[in-house]
Amino acid sequence: MFRILKEEPATNARVGRFETKRGGFRTPVFMPVGTLGSVKALSTLELKEMGYEIMLGNTYHLYLRPGIEIIKHFGGLHRFINWQGSILTDSGGFQVFSLNALRKIKKDGVEFRSHIDGSKHLFTPEKVIEYQFIYGSDIAMVLDVCPPYPCDYKEAKEAVKLTTEWAKKSIDKARKLNMKVFGIVQGSIYDDLRRASAESLVALDFDGYAIGGLGIGEPKETMWSIVDEVVKILPKNKPRYLMGIGKPEDFIEGIKRGIDMFDCVVPTRNARNGTLYTSKGRVLIKKEKYKLDERPIDEDCQCFTCRNYSRAYLRHLFTIGEVLSLRLNTIHNLYYYFSLIKNIRKAIIDEKLPEYMVKFYESQKEEGYD
Repeated sequence: MFRILKEEPATNARVGRFETKRGGFRTPVFMPVGTLGSVKALSTLELKEMGYEIMLGNTYHLYLRPGIEIIKHFGGLHRFINWQGSILTDSGGFQVFSLNALRKIKKDGVEFRSHIDGSKHLFTPEKVIEYQFIYGSDIAMVLDVCPPYPCDYKEAKEAVKLTTEWAKKSIDKARKLNMKVFGIVQGSIYDDLRRASAESLVALDFDGYAIGGLGIGEPKETMWSIVDEVVKILPKNKPRYLMGIGKPEDFIEGIKRGIDMFDCVVPTRNARNGTLYTSKGRVLIKKEKYKLDERPIDEDCQCFTCRNYSRAYLRHLFTIGEVLSLRLNTIHNLYYYFSLIKNIRKAIIDEKLPEYMVKFYESQKEEGYD
C-alpha cells in the first residue's frame, strides 16, 4: 500500500509510493485542489500532461454541487471529470465548521445550512464516507471537528474528543466498503491535545494520517513545532499529510520533518491574482517594471507559458482582465510546483536534501518578493 523507497539520512525526509486502484502516486506529493471537480482554469488533461498523478476534491462542495445523484449517474467522479489518476476527497469538515452561524455540532454529526441556498443538511461520519464511496474516492478523509484559531483549551479538547469518536465510526464504515481512509489529527496549538489525538488515531490503524487545523492564523514557528510533535507519534510506514499547507518553502520545511503529502489553493489562487512562483523568487506580474520585459516568467522553466510568452505579454493580459491570463498563470504555477516537488524527491534520493535546501533559499532571493 505505502512503500518507503528512500530515506534521507540527515533529515526525516523520505521518498515513497502509495498504491491505489488507479496506479497510485509518488511521494512527497503536491495535490492540486479541484474543490468542485475542477482545478480552476485547467483541464484534467493538462494536469496529466504536467505529470500529476493525484488531485483533490471536496466532499462538502461536491455534495451541494453538482450533487450526489449526478456523480452517481456517471459512476463516480473520475468519469464525470475525465480523470484517470487518483483522487483524494477531503471530508468537508473544515468547510462545514467555517460556516459558524450556519452550523450546529451534535454528538452524531454536524447540522448545517448550505452557503448557497440556506437549505438544511446533516453530515454524519458514516454519511460522509458513503458520499466519498459514491464519488469513487481513492482516499477518503474522516469527518473531523476543526476548531478556529485562536480557541481556548476546552474547545480544542472537545474537538479532539468528537474527532476521535467520529474517526472510529468512519473507519468502521470505510472498512465495510473496502475504502482507503485517513484519520485527521486535531488539537489546535496545544501539544498535549495533539499528542492525544495522534495516539488515538494510530490505535485505529488508518491507511494514512493527516494533520489538520493548521495554517489558519497561528505563527509559522508554532505550526512547525506542532508538526514535529505529531510526526514523532505517527507510524513511519504510513503516509503523513499536512492539510491545506503549500507555499514553496512549506514543502522544504514539511518534507524535511517527514511530511509526505500536501494540498493548497495557493498556486492556483495566486496565479489568478497575478502572483507567479519561480526558481528565483516570486514575481508580481502587474508591476510596471515588467511592461517591456521580454523574458519568460522563469528562464529555467519549460512549461507552456514560459516556452511561448514574455513577462510583458503576461502583464498586459493581467492588467486588461483577459481570461487567458488566468490560464497561462495557472499553468506556470502548477508546473513550477510539480517541478519543485520532483526536484526535492531527487535530492532525497541523492542524499543531498540539506544542500538543496540551502540553494533553494539562496535562489529565492534573486527575483525578490516585490
